[in-house]
Amino acid sequence: MNLINNSKIKFLAYYLPQFHPIPENDKWWGMGFTEWSNVKKGKPLFKNHYQPILPGQLGYYDLLKQPKIQEEQAKLAKEHGIDGFIYYQYWFGIDNMLLEKPAERMLLNKAIDIPFCFCWANETWKGIWHGLDNPEVLIEQTYKGVEGYNAYFNYLLPFFKDSRYIKVDNKPMFHIYKLDDIPDVDVFIETFNTLALKNGFNGIYLVATIASDDIISHRSIYGKVGVDVFIKMRYGLEFWFSQRSLFGKIERKLKRTIRKLFKSQKNIDSRQKPLIFDYKKGVTKINVKFPNEKYIPCVFPNWDNTARSGNKAMIFKNATPQAWKIHLESTINEMNKNPNNPPFLVIKSWNEWAEGNYLEPDSKYGLKWLEAVKSAKKRHLL
Repeated sequence: MNLINNSKIKFLAYYLPQFHPIPENDKWWGMGFTEWSNVKKGKPLFKNHYQPILPGQLGYYDLLKQPKIQEEQAKLAKEHGIDGFIYYQYWFGIDNMLLEKPAERMLLNKAIDIPFCFCWANETWKGIWHGLDNPEVLIEQTYKGVEGYNAYFNYLLPFFKDSRYIKVDNKPMFHIYKLDDIPDVDVFIETFNTLALKNGFNGIYLVATIASDDIISHRSIYGKVGVDVFIKMRYGLEFWFSQRSLFGKIERKLKRTIRKLFKSQKNIDSRQKPLIFDYKKGVTKINVKFPNEKYIPCVFPNWDNTARSGNKAMIFKNATPQAWKIHLESTINEMNKNPNNPPFLVIKSWNEWAEGNYLEPDSKYGLKWLEAVKSAKKRHLL
């Protein structure tokens, strides 16, 4: 699916596959664990706190036991203006993957009729970041050089060749979460581009979600663009606190506390109070600026990972479909002012339920998150 041929902005949403049991999660979390296991445990931390956040019409689905669910998701997404899914992919090394089955089943099922691409979530899993109250490594991200990158590309190749896979100028779009973490990034880029050329593509359309300026401007030895574009995956605390216009005046004491948290992972891990922001106030003041012509904006409808992190959560209160539409429309307006930037808008996310970060229907708002997307797209892009 060569999306770049149409100049209209395309909406791509991250897609989490952790909605089926795997042996590793059984070991770490208990038998039968899926993302829903945490979702159901969410409890309110303050008055009018929207928890637990529960699913709506799709229910507590299992992506393997209910194969029709992915067809329903694709239909629902397309009907409301989502142009493609970005599947998170967990490749930890040669013959070492997790949560790959939903994408593999999607590849075989042409009835799942929506464009897609992958985001390599190249990060070591630690208990402290995934809801466990300890800092131990659960599974380590490794890099095996040319041998590993060859193996990875060969695994991806059937997906790249699929007619639904998102391509830009005959280059498969491939997102990488932390490009700077790849120790031999030049080797990785060269290997993937070389193999893409050998297999009839014009290279790889590489998207970095977290990357330094040096990486972003990198060029491979083949003259192809090493990193075509980059995005800011959601808005981290540093972003929100650096944009003074977002939330008005923030108390100096709170600012100092946040700075200390960023200086020490230990302090972040030991934090016993949630960080709370006002989404509605923020998005009415947010001023999205594109730093260069390689930038793709990333927007998010909501965020509340209380179900996963409890008192250590980060919460955007007052996140409503109405406020989400304001955030979305302001970003679209900025994109229309920057026609030389890639025509993609990334949404974080389709279904990260334990982080309270989703577009799928929930029990409180139903389809309104998706209806906001459809309305904003129709109003600004047709």
